[in-house]
Amino acid sequence: MIVVVDYGIGNLGSIANMFKKIGSEAIVSSEISTIEEADKLVLPGVGSFDVAVENMQERNLISVLTNKALRKKTPILGICLGMQLFTQRSEEGQHPGLGWLNAKTIRFRFEKENHSLKIPHMGWNTVEKKRYHPLLSEMDNDARFYFVHSHHVVCEDESVVMANSRYGYPFVSVIARENIMGVQFHPEKSHKFGMLLFQNFVRLT
Repeated sequence: MIVVVDYGIGNLGSIANMFKKIGSEAIVSSEISTIEEADKLVLPGVGSFDVAVENMQERNLISVLTNKALRKKTPILGICLGMQLFTQRSEEGQHPGLGWLNAKTIRFRFEKENHSLKIPHMGWNTVEKKRYHPLLSEMDNDARFYFVHSHHVVCEDESVVMANSRYGYPFVSVIARENIMGVQFHPEKSHKFGMLLFQNFVRLT
């Protein structure tokens, strides 16, 4: 059972529909009992880091998600802000993140030669694989995904970086450590490439 975690922020319906398109079912839920029973979890996210943390606190989701991710080793996929929540902290807010990865989230900063680049980074961009990971199986380097974000993840441990993208400079677009996976882009808005990524996630054992 795949559960898309509903903490009041994210493209929940779009993600569930994408799983349906590939012949899988995903349940959208904020119920602790449902999350505890999940075989796989998706943590979406659109908007503010602090609001996301506060919403999870109000719904008592942090402890159950941490237990599933760190103790039970349940595969979990963070999408956009969902991936940023895996880090220790974000420049966007004051609350600590989930702290599952030795990483932080920072705002795009451009040198003079790239001063014309707009923030947020919005639109289609490619993903350059750095390491093999099943989530990116059969994915060519010309695969394009849809991005909307003003902040990006910086990892202290480079071994968790599976792919980078470039906007003014290279930034982390896919991370993975054991069962914890994250993508900075929105696969639910990325057509055939997003469908392939979700198919790969479903196939994970």
